[in-house]
Amino acid sequence: MTTYDTFASIAGHTFIVTGGNTGIGAEICRFVGRNEGNVVIDWVDREENNQPLIDEITAAGGRAVAVRADVTKVDELQSLVDAAVEHFGRLDVMVNNAGLETRKSLLDSDERDFDLTMNVNLKGAYFGTQLAARQFIKQAQAGGVPGGLVVNMSSVHEDWPMPGNHAYCVSKGGMRMLTRNAAVELAPHRIRVVGIAPGAVATPMNTESLGWEEAERALKKEIPLERVATPGEIAALVMFLASSGGTYITATTLTVDGGITQESSGL
Repeated sequence: MTTYDTFASIAGHTFIVTGGNTGIGAEICRFVGRNEGNVVIDWVDREENNQPLIDEITAAGGRAVAVRADVTKVDELQSLVDAAVEHFGRLDVMVNNAGLETRKSLLDSDERDFDLTMNVNLKGAYFGTQLAARQFIKQAQAGGVPGGLVVNMSSVHEDWPMPGNHAYCVSKGGMRMLTRNAAVELAPHRIRVVGIAPGAVATPMNTESLGWEEAERALKKEIPLERVATPGEIAALVMFLASSGGTYITATTLTVDGGITQESSGL
């Protein structure tokens, strides 16, 4: 299987990746490095991952800085934008990747479960989009290149129900409309907003969990391509969107699921 990770036109571009030191987020950061870009790596815990990841990005020809920021707090999200400008001079791409699941049904969820899921998954993306857009506009007004890109890391469950994971699905449904509405509002500023909806992905969170091998075997029977995605396949799509190849894509969600949602819908 080939994963394409070279997109020359993003060299020198500055990315913010929330939840950037693990899973899909870390792989996006690695791809930025391989493409000689700059990246602000947002993290909340697992600090031990930061320096090896920074070293890897630097060795590949990129530049990186890690900033601790809780995406549920607007002032801390602003600190990520400030770090991008301070260290690299500008911001080009905001990747709202941070997310979590509480794995509770509607009947079993409590207020804490709901608030935590919404705050991380939806509030973080909402204000991440807002603050990035304000910076893009500020840069254009100062004579810089107009525009910018926001990527919202959603899920197939923005459309596809998942009983037993209720608040997560609701948060991703909200992200679907955030992406579309923000893209239409921001289009006059040449700012694009695009969602990515992965299906099953072999992230460390999944592969290190109890029962993953059994779950993967079951998933392969349901997925037309008969395998789960790698984090690199999601990261490569982010790079494409940020490159010269993705400049006419906005106000939509790109589904990356090996065909499972179509198989399950009976199409």
